Amino acid sequence: MSTPPISTDDGQHVSSPAISTHSNLDSSSKPALDILIAHLVASKRSLSSIDLVWRANELVTSARAALEESVVLTARSGFLKQGIIGQAKILRRVRDVIEDVAREGQVEFEAVLRELDAADARLQRTLDALRSTTVEPGFRPTEAQPKTLHDFVDDQGVDNLKASIRSSIDQIQEAQKDFSDSISSFDSDFQAVEKAISSITVPSPSSSGMLESPIPPLLRNLESHAKEMAVLLQSLVRHFDLCVTAVKHTEGGGAAARSITGDLPKGMGVIDRGGNDDDDGAPPEPITAEERENMLDVLTKDAAEVDDVVVEIRDRLAEMETQFDPISSHVSYLSGVHDDAIAAFQLLEEIGTRLPVYVSNSRDYLAHWEDEKRTIELRMEDIDSLREFYEGFLKAYDGLIIEVGRRRGVQVRMEAIVREAMAKVEQLHDEDAAEREAFRLDQGDFLPSDIWPGLSNPPSCYEIVSLNRDVSDLPDLPKKLIEQALRRAEDLDVKI
Repeated sequence: MSTPPISTDDGQHVSSPAISTHSNLDSSSKPALDILIAHLVASKRSLSSIDLVWRANELVTSARAALEESVVLTARSGFLKQGIIGQAKILRRVRDVIEDVAREGQVEFEAVLRELDAADARLQRTLDALRSTTVEPGFRPTEAQPKTLHDFVDDQGVDNLKASIRSSIDQIQEAQKDFSDSISSFDSDFQAVEKAISSITVPSPSSSGMLESPIPPLLRNLESHAKEMAVLLQSLVRHFDLCVTAVKHTEGGGAAARSITGDLPKGMGVIDRGGNDDDDGAPPEPITAEERENMLDVLTKDAAEVDDVVVEIRDRLAEMETQFDPISSHVSYLSGVHDDAIAAFQLLEEIGTRLPVYVSNSRDYLAHWEDEKRTIELRMEDIDSLREFYEGFLKAYDGLIIEVGRRRGVQVRMEAIVREAMAKVEQLHDEDAAEREAFRLDQGDFLPSDIWPGLSNPPSCYEIVSLNRDVSDLPDLPKKLIEQALRRAEDLDVKI
């Protein structure tokens, strides 16, 4: 609504486009006193719109304060958010390092397990070979039950090694679980920080570099409405002053004017057309008939617009209340964002107290892993040494078979030589016996029997016997068994 007509201090007035056009009163038409008093009462009642103007001023003041508060909240929230983001980047780097420790430890652990499985598989193959190698019965003829090479192995050593390795693996896995729980807790803290950062939705700068805010344009609208309401109220005050002046310049109206204007709001004193404040009971300055006629003409026109002006003030205030709601909501939103930033910062401080624990857990896990890894590596060396010993046992058994075969061959050759020697000795014995008998027949009758006591002795007899008859006989091993042992020995020499 446009501004209604405003009467100036010199008696002139400006008509508003929104005010309806009325026919000028005939100079002879004189409004009755009661009509002027009615206009005065209505005009006084319209001055209660000052409360609306005060409310408008409060809204403008609150909006300006809200703008300042929004700038402060946005700056603080933005500063906190940037600081939190920077600290979150540090947290991410620390978390990545800790996760690298866990990942590398897991990779190394899996590699050690593979090496351990390979060493154990080699040992099991050797043990299986011992189990599948039956001791030749010829070596132990007194035992009814057959035995394998594995029966001569003490499994306690293998069991102790495996128990030690299993204990180390259990301790490593327990340390991994504790470390994994620590990392999970760290991840939860880090995700909580990221979530808190995402909740800090600080308005971002526009293309011009200014922060986007709905308050400035709304504040301009509120200021515009407040100014218009002030102008409208000023027009109502001038109209009231004009009504008071008209009543005072009407016969019998002075007392009525004083009665009606006695309880005006503070600061709304009545000013007569001459510009002087109304003093108690002072007679009004005299005016000419033409001036009075012009005054009554303006008063009558303005009186018809009073209600419209009041309605416009109310409408503008209602519009201001509506426009202030987004301002209040925006400040509440920024206050919530600032609270989120404070909460995120407090969360970051809380996580900061736990960060040394996470780092310490990482170091403890790494030290524990290195200790147990060294223990497992030593046990693997023991497994390889034990396997090599068992493989030496297998090789030695083949060597034993070959040795028995060699000894059997030597014995056969020695027995052949003995038989050949005995045959030659027996031949010489028989020849000697025949010669002795021939000598006796040819010369015996001529020689006295006591000339040589050994004249009639028989030839010497010889016998070749073993000097170690109490030693057990060599086992009679199958030729095929000896040949297989020889082939295995040759294959092993080729591999070496």
